[in-house]
Formats: sequence, C-alpha cells, structure tokens
Amino acid sequence: MQAVCAITLVIGVGVGPALAQKSEKVERTPTRAAEEIQLEKIDLAAAVARGAGHLLLMQERAEGQPETVSPSEWPYEGVYRAGGKIPIGYRVGGTAIVVTALVRAPGYDADAKRVGAVAEGTQFICEQIAHPLMSFEDYDAGYDVRGWGYTYGLLCLCELHEQRRIPAGQEKQVARAMDFYVQAIEQTQIPQVGGWNYARPAGKDKPAAPSTFMTPSTVQALFAAKRCGLTVKDETVAKALAFMESSTAATGDNAGSVTYAGPANAKRPEAIPGAVGRMCVTEATLAMAGKSSEARLTRAVEAFVTHWDELDKRRQKSGTHEGTYSVAPYYFMFAHHSASQAIAMLPSQGSAAMAKRTALQDKCNALLFRVQAADGSWNDRVFKRSAGYGTAMAMLSIGGPATWAWQPAADDTAKPDAVPTKEPVK
Repeated sequence: MQAVCAITLVIGVGVGPALAQKSEKVERTPTRAAEEIQLEKIDLAAAVARGAGHLLLMQERAEGQPETVSPSEWPYEGVYRAGGKIPIGYRVGGTAIVVTALVRAPGYDADAKRVGAVAEGTQFICEQIAHPLMSFEDYDAGYDVRGWGYTYGLLCLCELHEQRRIPAGQEKQVARAMDFYVQAIEQTQIPQVGGWNYARPAGKDKPAAPSTFMTPSTVQALFAAKRCGLTVKDETVAKALAFMESSTAATGDNAGSVTYAGPANAKRPEAIPGAVGRMCVTEATLAMAGKSSEARLTRAVEAFVTHWDELDKRRQKSGTHEGTYSVAPYYFMFAHHSASQAIAMLPSQGSAAMAKRTALQDKCNALLFRVQAADGSWNDRVFKRSAGYGTAMAMLSIGGPATWAWQPAADDTAKPDAVPTKEPVK
C-alpha cells in the first residue's frame, strides 16, 4: 500500500526489542501453469472457508499486550515503518479488510470463532480513532499512510452496519468511529484539486497530485457512509470524481489507462500493463457514481486479464516500483479485488449479460488459483504477516466484493434503520 518517492522513509525490519510486531519473510509461491487450473473442479466455497480458517490463525495481539488478552488485529505489513513499527494506518486497514472478508464469507452467523474474532477486530478498529497518529487534526501530509486506516476502517464498519452484524454492545463505538472516519477523510482531502494521496508534499493545505491508487477506494468509503445515513459533503465527492475522470486517457494506444497520480496529459502517458489495477478500481468507482460504461468496465477487466503476467512478475518480490512498467508487488491482490468490483458493476439483466459477467469472473478466479499457496492462503508480499491481507482480498474477489452506489443530496431514498448517531468527535 505504499510507493517509493522522493520522501525519506523510515524502514526497518524487526529492529530492537521495542518492536513487538517482528517481521518474518516467506518464500515466493510459484505460479502454476494456466493449464493446471481446472476451475470447474475447484470448490470455491471450500476455498473461501479454508481462507477464513487461515485468517483466524493469523489474528495478533496489539503491541505490548500480555497473552491473557485476546488477539485483536491483522496488521498489513510492507517495507514502510514509522519509528521502526508497522504504521497504525496499516494495522487498522489490514484489520478492516480481514474483518470484512470474515463477515462476507458464507456461514458467518453460525461460526462462533469468526464472530468472536470479528468482535475483537471491530473493537480494535474503533479504539484506534484515539491513536495520536490517526488524528486528522494533527495530520500535515508528507508521506503518511493513516488514510488507509480511514478508508478501510470506514468501509468495514459500513459493511457491518449494512449487514446488521455490528458486534453486540459495540453499536455506539461503531457509530462514533464511522463519524470520525468520515470527518478524517474529508479533512485530509487535497485542497482545490480533490482526491487523496499518501505521498504528498508536507503541508496539508498545499495542493498536490491525487493518487488513482488511493482516491477511488476512499470515494467508495464515502459512498458507503452516505448509504448508512452519515452526512457526506457532495463537494468532497464531486471534486474526487472530477479528478478520477481527468486521470483517464481517452484516446491513443493506452486509451482507458489512468495516471499514477494527477490528471492525464500527453507528456505523461501511463502504459496499460502498469495501470491495470488502477484502471479497474477507477472504472468501478465511476460506475457506482453513474459515470462509467459497460465498454469502459469491460476494457479495464480485459486489460487486467491480458496483462496479468506483468503483475505476477512482481508478486512477492522485494522492492516496490520496479521493472519495465514500474509495477509494485502490492498492486497484485489490489488489482484482483478491483477487477472483481468492475465485473460486479457490469449489466446483470438478461442471460447474455450474466454469461459475460460469469466468463470474466471465471477468468479472474482461475488466475487467482495459479498463485494460491499450499496452505490455502494468498500473499503478494515477501512478509508472512501480509498473507492476512492477501487471503482476505482473494476471498472478497472470489465471493464478490461490495459495491456502493452514490446517493447525492437530492436523493430522498429511505435510509436503513439504526442510523449511527451524530455524536461530536473530540
């Protein structure tokens, strides 16, 4: 979830006794030949269930907590460290993605272990709004990844709200945290331009180039919040959508591609192999706002399938943006999830439309099983811990990720019951 830029990063791996979250690396899972994968013989439900079991084993205790305390989080691990530790934004974001996958997997309500693990994870996500490095008031841009916690924390809590699966007794905590995350996202939007980027010049009031990696997911979180009854500023969404539309190349050999950051222009073309994940998430999000098309969604997904090998070349490799197309390893599972979202936004009425969706999803699923580890997990990083994130994203991709339609202020659609309270965030 991070990029190499001109900003100095604090990087360390398991350095010093104060680092409870010790880093452990793994060998790369070999890519199986395409002909080895016979999707019709793979039990997808069983694969998701096996993934859920793997996630339960990976839940960790927060740093410094004794063994008497229940495990509560699934930190995402990358090369970036803050003060030698996994940044809180990665810890919240990773936990939120895993909680979402556990809840969406079939059989959740009858699985006491999953229910208990989700309750611990949800409490962790809610409690971190008090963490100093999650404060949106103290945020001052620069290289700062707390936004991943804002985005995926909000998406997770909205998912729990939507499915009426907020853990018993945590309703007020969840409501307060949802309010906090909406405020945090709006307060950290790039001024004038709109959008978000975790790699910005220092000074939150300075305009900067928004990221097409971060902005669409963050916009989806605002869509979800609006659906759950929270107040979301139309202006915040409008600016972000306008940026996303400007980031897409309309013509030429790379038509449909999106920039790494900032608007598209003739002097800064982005080769499609390096942009396929961002293409999918951008078109899926624009479709949720009624601003994409079947042709554009299809083009993005087909580009992902066609150029998947370029992503796989960097899967579970060291470094970040390297190779011919500057592909980072962490684009891999992100791109799979985004492609499934784009497929879910395609038309579904009629047998021909459904056949098209099924065929595309089958292609994406078959690619996923080419890189599944022997233990039933997935991981696109060299770090053992990030199999939690990778497995969760694979489960969501196979099972169908959530999609959220934007409801502008003029929309009088009835809101769900049990709307979170609007308590002030201090």
